[in-house]
Amino acid sequence: MTYRVCFVCTGNICRSPMAESVFRARVVQAGLDGLVEVDSAGTDGWHEGEGADPRTVTVLREHDYDAGHTARRFDPSWFARLDLVIALDSSHLGALRRLAPTERDAEKVRLLRSYDPAADGDPDVPDPYYGGAEDFAACLEMVEAASTGLLAAVREQVEGHAA
Repeated sequence: MTYRVCFVCTGNICRSPMAESVFRARVVQAGLDGLVEVDSAGTDGWHEGEGADPRTVTVLREHDYDAGHTARRFDPSWFARLDLVIALDSSHLGALRRLAPTERDAEKVRLLRSYDPAADGDPDVPDPYYGGAEDFAACLEMVEAASTGLLAAVREQVEGHAA
């Protein structure tokens, strides 16, 4: 049984593809690549069919992550096949929960930084789009920090499914 995780931001060109790439690498490193499927999407369709923002690509490559990506819009019908939907900020959390067809689907939506104990109550990964390279680097740091806790939670779920 495959456990499916989808990361969601606004346009699916900065934060969510970054989170997808980092988390996919963590899944592979943990030996869960055959058990966990990772993808991403945006709450809006402005950039559908486009690649990731060049600054996202740069920061991912600088840190040896895969930077291949094509933007797409989140479709509410995906809730049926997803186990976990990870919002990159509070506005995405609200939008996704409103899109959820059932209460059970809404419960699948979580904030990425809720998996980072050092987040100190700041739930959002700020949008780096209007910033510079340092904003993209800071975004990557937040994503990496939260990915450790997220991987532990997903591993627990995967091992629970296998039992």
